Order: sequence, then C-alpha cells, then structure tokens
Amino acid sequence: MASVSRKQSEAVMAADGGADDGGQEQDFLEEDLKSWRNVCRLLEEVRQESRALEEQVLSGSSSGPPKVSAALSAAEEVRSSLEELLQREQRVSEQLQQHLQGSDRWMDDFGQTCDHVDFIERSMKYLKCLQHIEEVSAAVQQSLMINSVWDAIKGVESMAALDCRLNSSQCSHLRHFLRKTLCFWHNIIKDRLSSDFEKVLTQLQWPIITPSQPVTPPANSLDLGGQLEGLLLQLLALQTSYPFVLCRSRNISYLLPSERSRDERNVCFFIAGGEKGRGEPLICSSVPKDGLSCLQPEWYLTQVLKWMESSSAFMEEKIQPVFDRAGKTISAKVELCRGLVHLVQEKVASDAARMLYDDGLFCHLVEEVLQFEKDLRGRHSYPAPLPGLLHILLEDAFLQKWLAVERKMAVEKMDAMLSAEGAWTSQYKDISDMDELKAPECAETFMTLLQVITERYRALSSPSAQLRFFGLQKELVDDFRIRLTQVMKEESRCPLGLRYCAILNAVNYISTILRDWGDNVFFLQLQQAAISLGEQEVLGSLEMTEVGRLTSLEGSLFDGLLSLLDRLKGDMLGRLLHFLMRETSEKAQPYCQERWLSIPAPQDQSTMSLSSSACPMMLCVRDRLLNLHQVLSLSLFQLAWQGLAEKLDAFIYQEVILANHFSDGGAAQLQFDMTRNLFPLFGHYCRRPENFFKHVKEACIILCLRVGPAILLKEHLKQAGQEENAGSAESPLREFGVFCLSPSDVSILLNLKASLPGM
Repeated sequence: MASVSRKQSEAVMAADGGADDGGQEQDFLEEDLKSWRNVCRLLEEVRQESRALEEQVLSGSSSGPPKVSAALSAAEEVRSSLEELLQREQRVSEQLQQHLQGSDRWMDDFGQTCDHVDFIERSMKYLKCLQHIEEVSAAVQQSLMINSVWDAIKGVESMAALDCRLNSSQCSHLRHFLRKTLCFWHNIIKDRLSSDFEKVLTQLQWPIITPSQPVTPPANSLDLGGQLEGLLLQLLALQTSYPFVLCRSRNISYLLPSERSRDERNVCFFIAGGEKGRGEPLICSSVPKDGLSCLQPEWYLTQVLKWMESSSAFMEEKIQPVFDRAGKTISAKVELCRGLVHLVQEKVASDAARMLYDDGLFCHLVEEVLQFEKDLRGRHSYPAPLPGLLHILLEDAFLQKWLAVERKMAVEKMDAMLSAEGAWTSQYKDISDMDELKAPECAETFMTLLQVITERYRALSSPSAQLRFFGLQKELVDDFRIRLTQVMKEESRCPLGLRYCAILNAVNYISTILRDWGDNVFFLQLQQAAISLGEQEVLGSLEMTEVGRLTSLEGSLFDGLLSLLDRLKGDMLGRLLHFLMRETSEKAQPYCQERWLSIPAPQDQSTMSLSSSACPMMLCVRDRLLNLHQVLSLSLFQLAWQGLAEKLDAFIYQEVILANHFSDGGAAQLQFDMTRNLFPLFGHYCRRPENFFKHVKEACIILCLRVGPAILLKEHLKQAGQEENAGSAESPLREFGVFCLSPSDVSILLNLKASLPGM
C-alpha cells in the first residue's frame, strides 16, 4: 500500500509539475500522455489489492483466534453449572423452610416445658429458703429457751450470711421476710442481753451520774467481772454478726467495729442498750423542768462532758481489757464518747432549728457547741475523723444564720469600740516594753474580734465553709478601714493631734498583724483551698499572674487589703509631713534671710554659737520629733523622721544655700549650724544622721573650701565641662567627699563663695 501511494504521489507530482510548466508544453506533451496511462494502471492495481484485503478481514472475523474461542466455551460451561447450582439452592431452601416450620411447633412445646421446670426449680429453692429460715428461727428459739445465747447468736449469723447471698436477689418479699425475722431475733437477743448487762452494770454501780457519787466495790466483784466480760463478748458478737440491721431497721446496734464506715449510726453498746430506758432519760434529768432546756444547751452538753469524765476510769479498767483480750482494735473510751455524742446530736439539731430566728439564743448555742467540741477533742482525745457537733452547724440554713450573726455582732462591736471613751488611747501606754506598736484600744479590740472569729471557724472541717468566714473577715477589715478613713478626714486639720496619730498607728497595727497572718500555716492552707476550689468571693477578679503568685505562696489572701491599708498609711504620712514642713518653713524664714555675706570669719570670733535666726526652726524640729516619738509607733516614727530629714535637706539646700551668697564666715556658720545643731537633733534616732542630709552636708563642704583648692576645683570643672568628660569632673569631687551633688551643682555652689575671684 505504501508503494502504491508513493507511486500515486509521484504520478500526481509529475502531473502537477507538467501542469505548472506552461513554458514547455510542446516539449513535454508526449511525457504527459504516458503519465495518464500509468495512473490508470496504478488505479487498477490498488482496486485489486483492496479486494484481497477485504476478503482476508472477513475470513478472519468469522473464524477467530483459538484462545478466544476456548475462553468463550469455558465461560458458557460455567454459566450452565451456576444455573444448576442456583436451582439446587432453591430446592434445598424450600425443604429447609418446610423443616423449620415443622420444628417451631416442637420448640414452642419444649420451651414451655423448660420454663415450667425452671419455675418448679425456683419454687423449690424458694421453699427450701423459707424452710431454712424457719428451721434457723426455730433453732434460735430453742437455744433461747435453753438459755444457750451463743447458739442463738450463731443462728443469727447463719441468717445474716443467707441475707448477704440474697442481697442481689429480686425476691423482695423473701428478703423482707428474712430481714424482719433477723430484726425480730436480733431485738429479742439484744433485749435479753441488755437486761442482764444492765443488772451487772447496776451491781457495779455504773453509770456514775454525778462525780460525787460514792463507789464501793461489791463483794462479788470477781464474779461480776466474769459476767460482764461474757455479756460484753456476746453483745459484741451479736453486733458484728449482722451489720445490716443497723441500716434497715430503727433499732440501734451496740458497738462500732473499726472496719465499719464512720457514717453509720452506731453507738456504744451500754448507751444504745439504754437509749430507750437510760440515755435519753439521763439527758432529760439534767435539764430544768420548766421547759427551757432548748434555750439552755449548756445543761445537757455540760452533763454529757461530766459523764465522759466520770466514766473514763470504768471504761479503761473494766471494758477496754475485754476488747484487748478479744483482739478488737476498739477504744472503749472513744466509743463511750461516740455514744454520748450521738445522744446529743439530734438534740442540738432540733435546738438549732428552733433558735434560728433568735440571734441571741443562736449565738449562745454556737458558743456552747464550740466549747463542747473543744473539750471533746482536747480533754477526751476524741478522734478528728469522727463527727462531733460542728457538722450540724455546717448545714446551709445554720451556716448562713451563723455568718449573719457574726456579721451583725461584729458591726455592733465596731460601733461600740469606735465610740468608746478610750478608743484612741493605748491600754499599754504606761508599759514601754509592750507599747512598741502604740496601737489604740479600738484597733486592738478589732483585731481581737477577728482573732476570735478565726478561732471559732478554725475547727470547721469544711474548707468552703472556712473560706466563707474568711470572706466575712475581709469585709469587716475593709469596713473598719473605711471608718478609720472617715475619722481621719475629720482630724486631718491637725495631723499632729493625738487622734490623727492614733488612727495612723491603728492602720499600721492592722497591716502588721495581717502580714503576720499571711505567713500563718492556717491561712496558707486556706489560700491553697481557695485556689483549688476556685472561690471567686475570696480571690476576687485576680489576673492569672496574681493567682500564680498565690499558688507559689509568694503572695497572700490579704494582699488586696494590705495595699489599701498601705495606701491609707502613705496618704496620712504625707499629710503629716506636709504639715510639719509647712510649720518648719515658717519658723525658718528668718534663717533663710540671714546676711551670710556679713558674717565675720571664724578666727575673728571668740566662740561660735548657733545662729539666733535658726533657733525657732531648731526648736520646732526638736519639739516635733519628740512629740512624734511619743505618739507614733517605732516603724512609723522612723518613716516620719526620715521623711522630715529628706524634706528639710531639700528645703535648706534650695531656700538657704542656693538663695544666698556666702563669705568664709557665713559658710563656716552654716556648717556649724548644720553639723553641730541640726544633725544632732536626728542623732538620737540613728548613728549617722548626716547621711540623710546629703545635699546640705556636701554643699557645706564645697562652701567651706579654702580659696586655693576652690579655684583649682572651679577651673578643673570648667575644663571638664568644655571637654564633656564627666568622669574626670567627678574624680576630684570624690576626693573632697562629694558623691551626691553633680559637677554642675558644685559649679553653682562655687559661684556662691564671695572669696573667689570674679565674684
């Protein structure tokens, strides 16, 4: 095909070439005729080849390759076998469905039979369980009839074990019947043992109702001791055999095993055994008969403490050895206290509810409960994990009332302490060793009030409740600060008055005590509790950095209050110093106008003395320092005299030294007035008072230089100023002892010397 096409193209090109060559028509005419004949012949050959190719394609498509044919045949066979399998599957499925329909009827019949058998089996077990309960109950009855208490207790243990196994059972009626039977025999045995136990206790002359009750040992004390031990062991075995009785019945068990949870209402056996006939009547007998027992909780609380005290020896001598021999880790004394505390818990809760609307009675109840709790934990070593009476006051209604009463009482006491006659005088003013802070009586009374509140809520077991009381304390401190600010504004006309200084001492005293409290372990624990609980009322709107400081114990919960108190203290000190300087500057006006140029040289004077114009200023400073030293606390006085020295230094430097020119005599007189008169006034309160008058001291050094050194220093400073070399200018100043004044200040002072040339 390629050759044919090539020939065709050559022929066409030849024909085209002939057609384009119009200039040689005559020469190529014969060649053109030959080319047309070639085209016809080539066209015929192409047609023959095309027919041959078509026949080959037709014959190939009809026959096909051998592999393709084989694959088609295999696919056809697979399709046929698949159709046969589908037909077989359909036949088997139909047969299976027919079989299942027939077997469903058999399964229904078989399931009913199994359910019937299961019901019969469960009924048999139910009946056997009932029979076992009746047999054990009969055995217990028989044991009690023949006075075999130990066998009866074992029967109760058997029923208790059965109850534990039936705990997850859904047979509620059976469990109820079993528990009623248990409670019945439990109470029967308990009543019998309690009766015998009380008889033995009566013969042993216990309980001791009054401390003065005479106790004489009975003649058969050994036999009674053996009976007491036997009954005690039986009571202990009866209680520990079945703890469920305690939770499900209104009856009360006898003893708290060490492994039992603390929140169960267990009481000591000799208290519970007589709760119906001994415990409550004893409490009722200890209160007046006029119906005021609920108004006087100290009657029964004091009586309970007396019982604990009077019965302590009996518990340690008679009861504790029995526990020890039985291998029980039980403290008889603690169980006595626990039983007695249980007797008064409901009484206190009832009284608190009745006193909720009487502030005075409720406050009295809180005081009595706190005192009872203190004696219980301290004198009787009652374990901290065991509940006393304080948890009753942590109920929301009682806690809110307690906080309200604390707030009300505190506000009333603040009003009274601030209006008292001696509110602004120190009660230790005549005792110098105890009057370092010079705190007025109102401030000491207020901090004592806060300390008493702290001692009251310190014993609470709930950190959140403690933080609520702490929040109340912060409110009271801020309220007291506002009251002090109001009184201060009234006294600000005379900052040197006794009341103004007393207020300043009060602010300083309160901030000092709060800083000490911030390092106290109790308040540090409260701080961590506030952070962990996220108490916003205590923390306030603190930033993350401030909370981080509290977490790392770099700050305290009192920081906000301390900043307010320090601000008030700084403001009051500023007013005080401003008043002092105004008075001192008035007294110093003659000294400022002294004729320093006309004062003769020291060698022309017989003796040097204080300038007469400086006497009013010196006397004012001396008197005010003595007065402040008497009325201000030591720390405040240090701040006051140091602030006064700083202001005096600036005043004398500006108004006396820089405002005048000095002769050699004037400079010497100024130095004498300062170093021999003013500085010693402050020398009573520090070793080197001149260090607080650096400007005046160094100015006197410069003014008292002799002419030669002064000229050299002036030229040196001038040259250093032109060269702009500050280091070379400061070096000679240090040699003269000038460290505070700058070279420019020294140049100004040198120009004030009248003895220098060019003056």
